[in-house]
Amino acid sequence: MTLLRPKYITFDCYGTLTNFQMAEAARDLYGAQLDEPRMAEFVRDFAAYRLDEVLGDWKPYAEVVHNSIERSCKRNGIKFRDEDARMVYERVPTWGPHADVPAGLAKVAKEIPLVILSNAMNSQIMSNVEKLGAPFHAVYTAEQAQAYKPRLQAFEYMFDMLGCAPEDVVHCSSSFRYDHMSANDIGIKNKVWVNRRHEPANPFYGYVEIPDISGLPGIFGL
Repeated sequence: MTLLRPKYITFDCYGTLTNFQMAEAARDLYGAQLDEPRMAEFVRDFAAYRLDEVLGDWKPYAEVVHNSIERSCKRNGIKFRDEDARMVYERVPTWGPHADVPAGLAKVAKEIPLVILSNAMNSQIMSNVEKLGAPFHAVYTAEQAQAYKPRLQAFEYMFDMLGCAPEDVVHCSSSFRYDHMSANDIGIKNKVWVNRRHEPANPFYGYVEIPDISGLPGIFGL
């Protein structure tokens, strides 16, 4: 897949580009109530419930966060408070990029248009994008698509908006469960997995692996 020149490079934002800090938020809230093994279990539950919450009909991301924290608290025997969920949700726009992101993105953006497809709200995402340090051709949200990844509807919306086909893009993400499995199913053959070490490798899905975004320019001979 070296030296590709797609029409667009499409990206997941949270986790891949933006330093996704849901686990840290959970630890700030409940770390004083749980010992480390139980806290680690809570973090795993919180991640699992977030995925479960986005698999149905679209709903505002505040509800996704609220429901997944409430379910995690119930499972772990912790009192749930509405204000805790609101605090986590309101942190999202404050998150900045992984340290490797701005330089790598800026180099690629000079040659190939960059696009984001994010499980985000319109009111939040641009605060995160502005911190990434590179221009984006387009930013599409789950709110616009009325579907969250990994639902194929989210990818279909992106293709409709761009007026392109799966073969016209290289999709870049750190997540198989949210991005690369669905990208594979919808026909995106060219994929880049950013190994942020929050999911194991899965070679079945066919990708180029990079440790961080500093490795992205080399894939395109830049």
